[in-house]
Amino acid sequence: MQKNIYLIALLFSLVSCYTYQVKKPVEVPVDNNQPAKKSADNNIASVEMTAEATQAMAQKSQPVNSGAVSVPVNIQEKLAVGKNYRINAGGSSYKIIVDKWEGDSLVAHPVKRPETILKFHKNQIDSEKIAEKRFSQPIADIITVVAYVGIGVGIYALIKGM
Repeated sequence: MQKNIYLIALLFSLVSCYTYQVKKPVEVPVDNNQPAKKSADNNIASVEMTAEATQAMAQKSQPVNSGAVSVPVNIQEKLAVGKNYRINAGGSSYKIIVDKWEGDSLVAHPVKRPETILKFHKNQIDSEKIAEKRFSQPIADIITVVAYVGIGVGIYALIKGM
């Protein structure tokens, strides 16, 4: 029984609520099919109505995009100083803490080795696979539920043993 408790305690110490998550690119919606303004007033001149109808027809004749346009991502804005990231550069994956930007070069160090300095040019870094270390609420909830179940089982074992 005591070995099981040590094993469970060891497993809980290895689990982290922080995960590396890739931010989704920001998409700006394109709204080419805006409806023409309609007024409830009967005092609007017929000339204005035909102008609105012409404008609505012109908007409908424009080609419709897929609904969103992705905005190009600037790597220097995406990698903030002092934060943890997982990046792919030169075919390898690195878990780094960003120190600073020197022109077009990123100066960083590995997460567990602050004495080692890494330098990457912004063209070496794969911008689509930059993952920021963030708190994961679902993992935290799972750990909490498992801890409560473990406490409940422990209390039940103590009561049943008496």
